[in-house]
Amino acid sequence: MRRTASPLSLILLGLGTFLLVLAPLLAWYVTPRAAVNPIDIDQTAVYRGTGSVFDTEELETVPDQRITVTQRVRANVEDSERSGRAAVWDVTTTVDTDKSLPAADPHDALEFTPHRWVMDRKTTKPVHCCGEKPYIEGEAYLKFPFDVQRRSYQWWDNTLGSTVTLRYRGTEKVQGYTGYRFTGTVAPSKVGTRLVPGSIVGQDSRPQVLAEEWYSNHGIELIVDQRTGRVVYAQVGPKRTLRAPGAKKDAVVLLDSRKIAFTTATQKEAVRLAKRDSGQLRAVSETLPIGAAVAGFVLVVVGGALVAKGRRRPDSPHTTDTPQPVLTM
Repeated sequence: MRRTASPLSLILLGLGTFLLVLAPLLAWYVTPRAAVNPIDIDQTAVYRGTGSVFDTEELETVPDQRITVTQRVRANVEDSERSGRAAVWDVTTTVDTDKSLPAADPHDALEFTPHRWVMDRKTTKPVHCCGEKPYIEGEAYLKFPFDVQRRSYQWWDNTLGSTVTLRYRGTEKVQGYTGYRFTGTVAPSKVGTRLVPGSIVGQDSRPQVLAEEWYSNHGIELIVDQRTGRVVYAQVGPKRTLRAPGAKKDAVVLLDSRKIAFTTATQKEAVRLAKRDSGQLRAVSETLPIGAAVAGFVLVVVGGALVAKGRRRPDSPHTTDTPQPVLTM
């Protein structure tokens, strides 16, 4: 007798082998290529809070003002593709009170700051090319790297013009979604100069003074999606003041708020995107590879068993030694 493999057993064995090869391919080849920063992003985050704001018409600081910060991020696809490995994001940040909203032109805002962030698409580290402005450093800015760790990160503060250490503080939920919480503060620091009337900084005898601009932050709090590095909640407490040249104390407050944070709508949208992107990465890095490996193992075992068992077939037609009758006439 001889054994022959059935078509079904060969199909099962081949499919199982394919799935076993596919599993590590998904985990080690597809996943690193899926975890990249986009080059076609177009998103807006809105922060709101209350605080004191300098009124340029009244030339005095007005307390208890509602403050709205709008940050729009738009990718420059052409420059990103030209760079080959970087994501080029153009960012505009406007600061408004109810008095300057709605504004037909963002330049009409209380403050308007345009800049460009260029980062490595895989690591999120700064890439210094493509018209980057300012020279951004650190490990995180508008987002954190993929696969966020439970450690401190160097976060770029654009107002400070330098990095701030944000320390890991455990996990916290935002709109029912759990993320990693990081916090930090900024001590008063000189960030530039501004030409103002001398009377604003207590020097009435001088028509104009190159006043020193100082910045600090009562508290920075970011809650970040662990898998994608997306910020799902952000809260800051900025304080900006002016000092007379060489002075040790603030002369006037330009902006001071203990809390300006993501609006509820911005939180919900950030969580929605984090869930979507995190789910896609989880699928290609965990769910699909594990499923393929398990299914492939089962199919190989079953297919191998069927091949080993085979089907019995006769080696040659059945013969016998019984004499055959002879016809005679």
